[in-house]
Amino acid sequence: MPDREKFKSYIDGIYESGWLTNNGPLVQELEKKLEDFLGVKNLLCLSSGTDALQFAYRLLEEEDKEVITTPFSFVSTVSAIAAERLTPVFADIDKDTYNMDPKNIERLINEKTCAIAPCHVFGNACEIDEIDAIAKKHDLKVIYDASHAFDVEYKGKHILGYGDMSIISFHATKMFHTVEGGAIVIKDDALYEKAKVVRNYGIDAPDSVSMLGVNSKLNEVGAAMGLCMLEEEDIIHKERKKSHEFYTRKLKEFVQLQQNNPSADQSYSYFPVVFDDENEMDQVRTALFERGVAARQYFKPSLDTLPYVNCSEVMENSRDIASRILVIPMHSGVEPMVAETIIDTLSNMRTYEQAS
Repeated sequence: MPDREKFKSYIDGIYESGWLTNNGPLVQELEKKLEDFLGVKNLLCLSSGTDALQFAYRLLEEEDKEVITTPFSFVSTVSAIAAERLTPVFADIDKDTYNMDPKNIERLINEKTCAIAPCHVFGNACEIDEIDAIAKKHDLKVIYDASHAFDVEYKGKHILGYGDMSIISFHATKMFHTVEGGAIVIKDDALYEKAKVVRNYGIDAPDSVSMLGVNSKLNEVGAAMGLCMLEEEDIIHKERKKSHEFYTRKLKEFVQLQQNNPSADQSYSYFPVVFDDENEMDQVRTALFERGVAARQYFKPSLDTLPYVNCSEVMENSRDIASRILVIPMHSGVEPMVAETIIDTLSNMRTYEQAS
């Protein structure tokens, strides 16, 4: 949460103007400041990260086509594809990076493929050069799900600047948030202009509707939160980096840690840990819960198991990591207790197993 008085000053301004939504001045200010902060152009704020994903597929205007994506992500990565009447096709992940493995992509491409949709999982940059090369070879669009990657640059350029479109979530669980919200960054200028009309029901003038649209606008209260958070981003980043480095020092000998892309900055949004097996994960999760810490098993279930997708091939790596992973709290003041609980639980379990 940002400084309360700062946020209140924005809310007072909203009361004075009476402008709550419909591309208000705070939304416009936030879009401009985000473009400057991230070094991107054509950024459009939307009502959620999920909506931003659906928005991207809607802009493709494809029907009865396939999108190659990852089985290891939050459910919206796939539900957005299905909601736009496209078919998700899964390429399994790398067991060290947790990102979609480029080696698994090309064999899935056929005449129905219209796009590749990788996710920078936990903010860890995908193998962008390899993925973009495959897309260019087969004349496919690339839509990056960068929901977790607000603070990441790849080869000196912000990660949202890659692909034909990139989306990001501004949900309250993220390092930068607008309570609920998200954004899309669109490389093509003409498509960006179209997206602004689609975002507002297809209305292009006071008495004109030129195309099919939706209501996907961020409101002024959310934009006020975002403007406050952006002012504090540097402080938040430094605090989370300390938490991340603390966990790395304490836990690297006890659990598997995500292998980060060496060509990118490291994100400090999440701290996933992977255990030797599901039993270890469950014992640690129970021990943490007993101490009031609700560690989450991101991302379970593996998305190839969802009831509304038809996946004929088992995504073995995704299912395996999903069964053994926990994401533990960051920047919450409980890091020493969490690390101690994990180490003690694993030490006791492994000593018992060796004795047996």
